[in-house]
Amino acid sequence: MFLPQEIIRKKRDNQALSADEIHFFCQGIGSGEISEGQIAAFAMAVYFNDMTAAERVALTEGMRDSGMVLSWDDLALDGPVLDKHSTGGVGDGVSLMLGPMIAACGAYVPMISGRGLGHTGGTLDKLEAIPGYNITPDNDTFRRVVQQAGVAIIGQTGDLAPADKRMYATRDVTATVDSIALITASILSKKLASGLDALVMDVKVGSGAFMPSYDASEQLAQSIVDVANGAGVPTSALLTDMNQVLSSSAGNAVEIREAVRYLNGEQRNPRLHEITMALGAELLVLGKLAETTEQGWQKLQQALDSGEALRRFGLMVAGLGGPEDFVEHYDRYLPKAPVSKPVLAQSVGFVAEMDTRAIGMAVVHLGGGRSVPDEAIDHSVGFEQFCTLGQEVNEQTPLALLHAEDEAQWQRAAEALRAAITVSLEQPQFTPEVYRIVRGPAA
Repeated sequence: MFLPQEIIRKKRDNQALSADEIHFFCQGIGSGEISEGQIAAFAMAVYFNDMTAAERVALTEGMRDSGMVLSWDDLALDGPVLDKHSTGGVGDGVSLMLGPMIAACGAYVPMISGRGLGHTGGTLDKLEAIPGYNITPDNDTFRRVVQQAGVAIIGQTGDLAPADKRMYATRDVTATVDSIALITASILSKKLASGLDALVMDVKVGSGAFMPSYDASEQLAQSIVDVANGAGVPTSALLTDMNQVLSSSAGNAVEIREAVRYLNGEQRNPRLHEITMALGAELLVLGKLAETTEQGWQKLQQALDSGEALRRFGLMVAGLGGPEDFVEHYDRYLPKAPVSKPVLAQSVGFVAEMDTRAIGMAVVHLGGGRSVPDEAIDHSVGFEQFCTLGQEVNEQTPLALLHAEDEAQWQRAAEALRAAITVSLEQPQFTPEVYRIVRGPAA
């Protein structure tokens, strides 16, 4: 039997904790026996003293095992259970396309996603722009849709990693969010509770990234790969660029519209395509559905060209309560804002820099994101047809098409967008879409 205060004292004094001590503490968080004060003290001790690789694995497994861990064995699925997770970005709708594409290649994707956080858009908020789409189905519905469509994107239930939910809420109010050990355990405990065979992580780098620097993003990517593989789930992480909006749009309904157009071939933003394919190819290799990433790219392209990925998306939407004919008539169902006008550049030159975080916050101020939890969202507002870094512009060139509720809101968001985009006479240096792939020992 352990005492919570003795576990906290050991970590405070920079001693390594045993797996049993960490598991005991996580069970106590999940059950409510560990107090908020004790969680805060533990988090602060970890923040200052960090954790060894073994401690990080134990913390992740302990938080995973604090609630329900999904198993898919009884469904006798004929393919691996795979997933992708992103640290969040602006215009990052990759999950919307990648889930159906991976399903079309023979995998099953039970994707537990989140809402918008700070300046980043949430996959769940985007999906709720679809009338009737239920992000909180019962477990039987969730499993049925995964089995029949191959993919279901839903929200976290209270049964999955409850220790993480309590610990995150405490970290949020005690200035201990930005600990790589705690971030790693928080991300992975929820993902590993989904019963995965393999995982690919998208860790963002740049002005719109969650982590403040390339080095911090790289450390997080390495930690996630080490811990996930240590917990028995083959995992790779891609460091991808977030120095500009990832897709052509940022908002909720606008990103769903772009996702359908991507899947049906109407519109494929080159950067979005590059990152989606790179993540997907890596995941197919991890899931043993492709021998090489080159073969993975070919399979994903076939899933798009054949229309199978689009069909899977439609099955998921219908299975979770949305319209049966959504992919055929998406524009009929998605809400549109009353005021839609382009924001023009005010000088001649090249788009040299984007403050992507500021653009994300402009979406929040439009009502397309949240300042506080549980705030209502306007799904119709946002930006489309974004300019790109290096693009030549003049006073007649749109920086983006802005959708707003009224003229005053449009003006405020237009000012914010112009302030976030730097136009210079010099072309900016090229930045790659994918900086680096971090792979585990078996990859």
